[in-house]
Amino acid sequence: ITVVNIQKFQEDTASFKNTDYNINVQRIYFLDEVHRSYNPKGSFLANLTNSDTNAMLIGLTGTPLIGDDRKSRDTFGGYIHKYYYNASIADGYTLKLIREGIETKYRAQLNDAIKDIKLLQKDIKKEDVWAHHKFAEPMIDYIVKDLKDSRIKFGDDSIGAMIVCDSSKQAKMLFEIFQQKYTSQIIPLPDVAQPYNIAAESPLSYRSKALSASLVLHDVGTKEERKAEIEDFKAGKIDFLIVYNMLLTGFDAKRLKKLYVGRVVKDHNLLQTLTRVNRPYKDFQYGFVVDFADISKEFEMTNKAYFDELQSELGNEIETYSNLFKSREEIEQEIAEIQERLFAFDLLNAEIFSQQISEIQDRKLVLDIKKALANAKDLYNIIRLTGNFELLEKIDFQKLNQLLNETARHLDLLNLKENLQNDSENTQLLNVALENMVFLFRKVSEKEMILADQLKDELRKTRESFTANFDPTDPKYISLLEELKRIFKKNNMNEVTQEEIKENIVTLRAIHEKVRELNRKNNQLKAKYNNDEKYVRLHKRLMERGSISEKESETHAILMKIKENADSDIMHNHKMLENESYFENTMLRQVIATFKEKKINFDLETAKFVNFLVTKEYLMEFRRA
Repeated sequence: ITVVNIQKFQEDTASFKNTDYNINVQRIYFLDEVHRSYNPKGSFLANLTNSDTNAMLIGLTGTPLIGDDRKSRDTFGGYIHKYYYNASIADGYTLKLIREGIETKYRAQLNDAIKDIKLLQKDIKKEDVWAHHKFAEPMIDYIVKDLKDSRIKFGDDSIGAMIVCDSSKQAKMLFEIFQQKYTSQIIPLPDVAQPYNIAAESPLSYRSKALSASLVLHDVGTKEERKAEIEDFKAGKIDFLIVYNMLLTGFDAKRLKKLYVGRVVKDHNLLQTLTRVNRPYKDFQYGFVVDFADISKEFEMTNKAYFDELQSELGNEIETYSNLFKSREEIEQEIAEIQERLFAFDLLNAEIFSQQISEIQDRKLVLDIKKALANAKDLYNIIRLTGNFELLEKIDFQKLNQLLNETARHLDLLNLKENLQNDSENTQLLNVALENMVFLFRKVSEKEMILADQLKDELRKTRESFTANFDPTDPKYISLLEELKRIFKKNNMNEVTQEEIKENIVTLRAIHEKVRELNRKNNQLKAKYNNDEKYVRLHKRLMERGSISEKESETHAILMKIKENADSDIMHNHKMLENESYFENTMLRQVIATFKEKKINFDLETAKFVNFLVTKEYLMEFRRA
């Protein structure tokens, strides 16, 4: 078994001979990055094949060629394994990407610069326009300032950047301007003891380290020099790498978190380029792509092409996506993990818990506790969604939600204290805000690049919408849930076609939108009842039956009166809920009294039905609490 890059097969000779061994040998080549240099018209592939005509070839690539002219599977056969980008994100191997657009005002400024250039040189080539000093200088100014601002924003001076240029000429011009303006320039931090004169750009009272850049081109420096500069960048000694075609594939530097794209890169090369900034690094959740060339349309075309290519061979992998809801075992495991994480705290007495949490001054520890409590809140909704109601007895979810609020308040206090104490950080943040006021161009339209499977993404969003719904007995909710389940109950899911997958995506998207709209209406109605979810469910059940009134306003007025009386009684005697029969009789009297007060025509059966719904909601809430 040999793991090798195809470019190692450069010589037109047999690497092995059949007489090497007296035993039968089956060679297997694992070939890395087979999107590169294996054109059947080139020499590398021929050399590889002739090195052992009986060898088994297994190609590895993150971006298989899928164009009309050449396809990876035409050379290496069908896929034997696929590992999707969303899975690598979930496994912690890669990050999602954020695309940052450039404000129109900046583009107008560059267009004016291009017009000025063309007036001076009428027959200038486009390549020379982008490489001209009048174009390159505002571009490098923007990039330098953006990296500085990003370092302040993330509180991390270690992140580095790569500038992908339109041409080798532009790369050299950007590097020349950078050397002139920034290698000896000071990072602009104002003197906190003196007002900062933005208009005059007053001299600064103290100095900080200069920035550095490396120009990485095939015709600049020696191979050893380029290698040394690349290692210096990885080690954090260089801030910017300025490139044209080099380092766009295969280059791996975890600290590289800002990619400035100055030209449209096509097909698989685009995804290879973008993923230079997707390596996990510290606490970063994203890599950032600053788009000077408007690559969004090209990205959408490329991503769609990959989706169609890979989904057409999805086969029975669709079954892995049908696991929309957590299993009982997974829920029980998560409950156990939450209990273990919060073991040291009093989870029964909110007052004692508040005292315990207030004694912690470590912000990261409090944040960790908050995450565990927030997970419990999400888990509560998932249990209700899946119908495993007996699991609600495993842990007091209502109490944990109360403790989450206490934790969030203490975390807010710690954040405020940290900001007030960190005068330097406040100065930096103020400086960024002031600089943006006079900046000629700013970034706009941050857009997440979804390099993941569309089907799974739609499933995730749909599941979250169902989980967010607090009225699972709503007939509309039940109908949508059944519609969702029907998608995954087809007997031929392991033979699903590309068109069927597309239909499933459209169906999921429609279900998702309907659930979102249902949730929006629920939340809007909840606000009418002082955010009491119980009365949203009561309101809807009564409107569905039409027991009291066909007008929502009248139903609301009646329920609000019942709520006022019921809440008052419980506040003065909360133990009444421990005696269900007594509570039920008390509420029935309240319901009848409210009907009479509001002059509602009713019979005893209607009053009992309303009372049944009211007492059921209060008793369910009491049992959870």
